[in-house]
Amino acid sequence: MSPALRASGLSKTFRVQERRGGFVGALKGLFSRPTREVRAVEGVSFSIERGERVAFVGPNGAGKSTTIKMLTGILQPSAGEAEVLGLVPWRERRALAYRIGTVFGQRSQLWWHLPPTDTFDLLAKVYDQDPRTHRERRDRLVDAFGLGALLTRPVKTLSLGERMRFEIVASLLHAPEVLLLDEPTIGLDVVAKGVIRDLVRARSAEDGCTVLLASHDTGDMEAVCDRVLVIHDGRLLLDRPVAELRRTWLRRKVVTLATAEPRVDVERPGVVVRERSPHRTVLEVDTSVTAVEAVVAAVLAATRLEDLTVEDPPMEEIVRAIYASATRAGAAGGGR
Repeated sequence: MSPALRASGLSKTFRVQERRGGFVGALKGLFSRPTREVRAVEGVSFSIERGERVAFVGPNGAGKSTTIKMLTGILQPSAGEAEVLGLVPWRERRALAYRIGTVFGQRSQLWWHLPPTDTFDLLAKVYDQDPRTHRERRDRLVDAFGLGALLTRPVKTLSLGERMRFEIVASLLHAPEVLLLDEPTIGLDVVAKGVIRDLVRARSAEDGCTVLLASHDTGDMEAVCDRVLVIHDGRLLLDRPVAELRRTWLRRKVVTLATAEPRVDVERPGVVVRERSPHRTVLEVDTSVTAVEAVVAAVLAATRLEDLTVEDPPMEEIVRAIYASATRAGAAGGGR
């Protein structure tokens, strides 16, 4: 059986107009505007088997959304090939649409002034679903996502987290074989992110749906996926199991402490101070050396905690570290 998604040398270049400054530049721009090429994606290759859950991570502007748009057929690549479920997306977009689901974190498929149930009924007709089959699947999904009480409320009255849950339900109504998620947790609080992540993983496991989740949030990657593709400046840097990436790159945690005392010192191996201000200390903890629990216990022995947060380092830092490692490896290989 062919893989669910396959990309080979996938590239996308955009031609953009350059702005000229000043009055004279603006006047010249009325008659001619110079352009330049911007390479958004460059030579990306990967293969995803059916049923896999794969994270596609990188900082903003890395090329994640452009790649997903090529895989859905919204954009045609400048070079390279791709297949989704054996179909070429930009040539067989209509046939592919019946077999995939998409969620774009900053684009909604719900009608703003209508309740979600109206959008769901419309989607049933768009996807030529049998009414009874549609109702049964809709009810199962709404129940699984805990949205029954909100089904008839106008979308504009829902919270962002509630809307995103409905967006995912909408993308799953036609039982897609592949689910493409582009920043589905963007702008959500910690609790809402956790709910979305758990639901996506559970539905994928139950339906056997292949998931490609594009995000710059490492929490999305760890909670949902078993494998990760790291992209930076349009190029694929890394393709590894999440467990391996965690051992290698996600050993650090950022611990922010709000304390009753103006200053608290934590002298532990693997712990460094990133920021310090009165009553606030930000620590970076190497969890392979010292557990976060040990750091918190040391703080509690010295002062009273007013607040505590534990986070992964920003994705940009992790990607920079991966990129630096790849550059060093390339330099070493060139030296040989």
